[in-house]
This record gives sequence, C-alpha cells and structure tokens, in this order.
Amino acid sequence: MVRYAVLADIHANLQALEAVCADVRRAGAERMLCLGDIVGYGADPRECLQMVRDLNATIVAGNHDWATVGRLNVDYFNSDARDSVHWTRSVLSTDEVAFLKNLDLINVLDGVTLVHGSPFSPDCFEYIQTNYDVEVAFEHLATPLCFVGHSHVPVIFEHTDPVDYFVRDEYEVPDDRQVIVNVGSVGQPRDLDPRASYVVYDDRERTVTTRRVEYDVSTASSRIVEAGLPSTNSVRIVLGR
Repeated sequence: MVRYAVLADIHANLQALEAVCADVRRAGAERMLCLGDIVGYGADPRECLQMVRDLNATIVAGNHDWATVGRLNVDYFNSDARDSVHWTRSVLSTDEVAFLKNLDLINVLDGVTLVHGSPFSPDCFEYIQTNYDVEVAFEHLATPLCFVGHSHVPVIFEHTDPVDYFVRDEYEVPDDRQVIVNVGSVGQPRDLDPRASYVVYDDRERTVTTRRVEYDVSTASSRIVEAGLPSTNSVRIVLGR
C-alpha cells in the first residue's frame, strides 16, 4: 500500500515546486504522480523538468508539454500561452525535448487513471468543467478513480445522478461510484488562492487529502519578468487566477 503525491500544472514555477516537494516529504508520500504541464508560463522549465525526473515520478503529458515540442498545434492557445511555448522551446535541450515528446497521454496505475485533461479523447486535452464535460468523462472512464489537472482548480466529481461536485480538504473515496479528482495546480492556481495545490492519495485508507502550500510567489513572479515572458504570467501567480 502506498501514499502518492499527485501533482499537476507545475508550469515551470520552480519556487512552487520546491515548496511542494518539501511538503510532500512532510506528508510522508512515497511516490509522485505528475499529471502534466511541467513547462509553460514560468521561467524555470529545465529545472522543474529535471526535478520531476530526479524524483522518478510517473508522468503523463499536458497540452503545454506537447505544444512546446511540436506535438500539439498552438493556434488555439491565447497569445500569452503561445509566446510562453515559443520561449520554452528555445531554452530546452535536445534531451529534454525528446523526453517530453515521449510522454504518454494517459496511464493506469493500480486501478487509478492518470490524465491531464479528460479520459475522453486525452489527445484533445478537454476541460472537465460543465455537467456535460463530467458526464462524458465518466462515460469514458474505465477505473473507479481518476486524477486530472488542466483547469488549475481543485474539485472532486462523483458519478451520481445528477453528478455531484465539491471541494473538500479530506475525502474518503467511496466504493459504490466512480470519482474524478482535479488536484489543482502547483505553479499557477486559478481558484483565487495563490498557494500551490496538490493532493496526497492513500490507496490503503482510500483517502484523498488536498494540500495547499505557501511559496515564494514574489521570486517566482520576478523570475518571469526577468526572463522576458508575458507580464500577465507573473500577475496570475500573484493573484491566483
């Protein structure tokens, strides 16, 4: 039985990732699962990528990971996201590009699905936000439990009729229905709380604990500006939106 730290949407925010990794150790998690978007928006993609690799994390690809290495068209990205992708591509090494290119879109580990967006068409990186999104996601989910990221907002969805969704710090996974857990974002939260977000999943106790972690937002924000990345990227992490 294992305690997993489940992270998503690091977005090259080294200060947030370092703080989360320290908290993971305090929480006693033994393995790390990463749901993609290690890069994009932030100023330290190489350092964040190396850190996640050094931790032997199980990783699936996010849309920014694939966009950065040319596996996803960036035409639908907003201008700040596109500019961030182009900047990130310019600083990654050949080895780092190859690593991101080879990431799988979806993984099933001990009966748990890991995917960046939705289990429905993982290569389309769909958001799970509306009731319809949730219903379609559950229709294509083959396991009792699924962890996702992508929206940068922590939330839990239960496969009930109608679908139930809520935010809860401590949650016991039920045995009689499927559950999708959005773990929030390490590096660019969008729920008006700038603290880094991730979850700890205890597969013996069947519990999911959402953890929020303070980090040096000021330094992370300054790093973005100094790198010449879009200024909006620096503002978003300060405001948490």
